[in-house]
Amino acid sequence: MEDMRTARYYLKAIVPTDINNIHKGLSDPEVTKYYDVHFATLEETKEQMDWYANLEKEGTGQWWGIFDQKDNQFCGAGGYNSLEKTHQKAEIGFWLIKDYWGNGIMKEVMPLLFDLGFVELNLNRIEGFVLSTNEKCKRGLEKINFKYEGTMRECEVKNGERISLDIYAILKSEWKKAV
Repeated sequence: MEDMRTARYYLKAIVPTDINNIHKGLSDPEVTKYYDVHFATLEETKEQMDWYANLEKEGTGQWWGIFDQKDNQFCGAGGYNSLEKTHQKAEIGFWLIKDYWGNGIMKEVMPLLFDLGFVELNLNRIEGFVLSTNEKCKRGLEKINFKYEGTMRECEVKNGERISLDIYAILKSEWKKAV
């Protein structure tokens, strides 16, 4: 798939040579505090690169690197996984290098991902699963019209602790109204 652009950023499919960028983000404890993975070494990050490649190969999603058009600096990544074509739904994910937090990137980039999801992939539903304690991410999702649907209490274990996940979603019909 070709690159996608906003006024300030461009998204390009993640490829193996992006490993240093991915490691920069996913080795930072502040970035991964609310995220499912953390990679201390570049070698460990290969697991994430394989995951990105397998999503595309298996047809269950795709992720893109987010770059600043001004200086081509890597800002983070976003995309789809758990794509279910039969049920016309997918899970959206997003993370940013902390230097880019608070710059409105999510609000600017998400419309591109919505267009891709609702138009190109013919999704009816885009879901987001957020650690219940991640207030910043939940506020961000609400700003782009995701609706809170409930909490899966103590549904996963992270670092030996039971965690709860809040479920957010936006439907194609809601997206069209928001555009």
